[in-house]
Amino acid sequence: MKTIVHKAATRGHASFGWLNSYHTFSFGGYHNPERVHFGALRVLNDDTVAKGMGFSKHPHDNMEIVSIPLSGDLHHNDSTGRDKIIREHDVQIMSAGSGIAHSEMNANHDREVKFLQIWVFPKERNIEPRYDQKTFKPVDRNNQLLTVVAPDDTNALWINQDAWFSLGKFDKDFSTGYTFHKKENGVYVFVISGNVTVNGEPLGTRDGFGIWDTDQLAIQADTDSEILLIEVPMQIQGA
Repeated sequence: MKTIVHKAATRGHASFGWLNSYHTFSFGGYHNPERVHFGALRVLNDDTVAKGMGFSKHPHDNMEIVSIPLSGDLHHNDSTGRDKIIREHDVQIMSAGSGIAHSEMNANHDREVKFLQIWVFPKERNIEPRYDQKTFKPVDRNNQLLTVVAPDDTNALWINQDAWFSLGKFDKDFSTGYTFHKKENGVYVFVISGNVTVNGEPLGTRDGFGIWDTDQLAIQADTDSEILLIEVPMQIQGA
């Protein structure tokens, strides 16, 4: 079993007035050669966007981009003509594929929006760009892990990679396990809130924990907590 711990306070940070962003991996002006990616997981940004502000239209290609609002709403617009509001409890995925341009704005003019922006290297390059989003009921992840992104689950959003995203919201002292879908994969645990212990490693709010060369996780909620699990291939193809 191999592991790596990224404490919340060690993340990269950028503040532009309208945007307050913490980077688990190298991004923008933050570059750490020891923290460029975790397998196929390339970006995990923890973003807060000011009222009515956001990211103007910009291009992407050959990346799987997942947005998870934690509070507030995002307004998505892209070059395919899609114009959508992504709300708390929604998850959005965009396969940039051969190329797409999009904007992500705070849809609210009276409060901030907080969301996780996650990039995963794709399995196949230059596919036709695609977009999807879905609402997941909070009750469906109470004291259980709920798969929200997967390549093989019709109840989840499809991703162009052998990757699985799971959300869980746990009561204090709740415990559960997680079995990897592929033995060659790794899992990156991101603690959205609270304190948990994963395979003996104590983690707090916004800490990250990567684990591979194993096939099981043991998760213990030390307080009321919420976590995100991102299972990805550890060997990158086509990046």
